[in-house]
Amino acid sequence: MRVLIAVISDLSTDMRVQKQALLLASEGWSVTVIGRETGSGLTLSLPGVKTHLIRVPFRKGPAMYILFNFFLLWHLLFRQFDLCVACDLDTLVPCSVISRLCGRILVYDAHEYFTGQQGLAERRFKQSVWKWAERQTVPGVRNMITVSESIADLYRREYGVNPVVIRNTAPPVSHLVPNDRSGLGAGYDELLVIFQGAGINEERGAEELVTAISMVERIRLVIIGSGDIIESLKLRAKQGSAGERILFVPRMPWEEMMRFTLCCDAGLSLDKDTCVNQHYSLPNKLFDYLAAGIPAVVSPLPEVSAIIELYGCGVVLDIVTPGTIAAALEKLRDDTVFLASLKSKAAEAAKELNWEKEKLKEQEFFRSVIQSNSHK
Repeated sequence: MRVLIAVISDLSTDMRVQKQALLLASEGWSVTVIGRETGSGLTLSLPGVKTHLIRVPFRKGPAMYILFNFFLLWHLLFRQFDLCVACDLDTLVPCSVISRLCGRILVYDAHEYFTGQQGLAERRFKQSVWKWAERQTVPGVRNMITVSESIADLYRREYGVNPVVIRNTAPPVSHLVPNDRSGLGAGYDELLVIFQGAGINEERGAEELVTAISMVERIRLVIIGSGDIIESLKLRAKQGSAGERILFVPRMPWEEMMRFTLCCDAGLSLDKDTCVNQHYSLPNKLFDYLAAGIPAVVSPLPEVSAIIELYGCGVVLDIVTPGTIAAALEKLRDDTVFLASLKSKAAEAAKELNWEKEKLKEQEFFRSVIQSNSHK
């Protein structure tokens, strides 16, 4: 079985794609991932997986998407494969076209509710173009997976498809050595918290978080990742009273990032309810925090808050403001018994919400796809 996975995101930091590729390779299949050269400078090596990066002369915007899809269509046309996985709507059109023309198996992996993103909601014409592409392709998809039950329900109601939910849970981290807290400037009486993000943009709670740190004492923050507002966050931190207590770290391979996470006391996931996609999101970072055995302070979004409330492994804010964030962090800093209890519950939650269990569902899904198509 020759499998091709197509993705436009940064392959070096896209853990969902990496886990999927390694899982399919472990089945004994020949796996190739076609991605985009993002210029991040990060390298990636996946045992048993071939990678091919498409270089596009634009970093973002309509020209980048159009050219990448054209080049991807061309690559697919001349590659031999039996099954193609299209990761998100921005790779689905060429994968769908070639799969239909050549009689290949198509799997659609919706990492999010693409047309419900905030960036598209604010640009009606772009949203209408993507919505048209979605209407032309998704109803014909027979094999589909996505990241949360709420997003799966949206696709079911809108297009009559029936996605299997594969959550972005984290692999084991017991083999990783945590970074030294003292090397991050954290004293024994200080609370050290982390905020991860491959897309630290507006309305993700980062601005409120940086302001909150300036309102408290003996709390340090590590921000790891990239995004449109990183530079403005650095300026905000510098102008505030907590600049020396906020450390900005560029995005990095997942295991390196988890070494930072493992030495922290809590993690934050503060996406606001500004669009359909964020309302129903279930971010990777939540499962990363649980894998590290630390509680999460989260915004009151349904999928995220449901996990926190079910397992008692964190704090759900009523609303994302500097004041509510500061109050929650001060509670964790001052009530060591409460913090220890949340850490214990986070570790317990990770025993259920981990990739070793979740991957069995994905393994079963792909095996059933292959089996159902082998009789045709």
